[in-house]
Amino acid sequence: MTFTNEAIGLGSVGPTCDLEEEARARGYRQVAGLDEAGRGPLAGPVVGAAVIVPRRFSLRSLDDSKKVSPTEREALFSVITESATAWGIGVASEAEIDSLNVLRATRLAWQRAINQLRIPPDFLLIDGHLGADFFIPHRSVIHGDRLSASIAAASILAKVFRDRMMCEYHQRDPRYRFHIHKGYPTPEHLRLLRRFGPSPVHRRSFGPVRHCLATRQEDA
Repeated sequence: MTFTNEAIGLGSVGPTCDLEEEARARGYRQVAGLDEAGRGPLAGPVVGAAVIVPRRFSLRSLDDSKKVSPTEREALFSVITESATAWGIGVASEAEIDSLNVLRATRLAWQRAINQLRIPPDFLLIDGHLGADFFIPHRSVIHGDRLSASIAAASILAKVFRDRMMCEYHQRDPRYRFHIHKGYPTPEHLRLLRRFGPSPVHRRSFGPVRHCLATRQEDA
């Protein structure tokens, strides 16, 4: 069973547990929020996270990860992993993105995150409108990371985990400055991509990387 996003207003109070309570009112008990980080970059994996929060869960400054500073995200990561009822993180690699496409890879990362939960969820709140073929009942929520506490928590975990991975990639190969742009197609990243060519963690199926490979083959 899939519930669509029903006329939900964007309030100014930040994410709440209202959507989780709606699901519980329908008889569900373990409601997990899902979000991802890294669908748009030219390099690195896509990371999915799943979080089940306790009832009446509230954290000051919890919000969509893009609206929270890196320092606050790191602090929230620690608090969420310590206080969540259950949490899991799943990763789909660059190679999987290239072979499956980024949307299917995102769903794969989500499934791996769900598999990491120590308590199996019986209902999912999924950020955005990607949909999924989960056998678990679920609901897609537009702007879910601004509305649902569990989705917002998953947003933080996915973003922090992926950023840490990109910093590790920078340590392995500092030429691309992954620690700065995290693989997104910034002007600097595109300049470095043209200068050095794709690294092993670049996504070959993405246009700028594919174009760079073709250009270098022509020049060879």
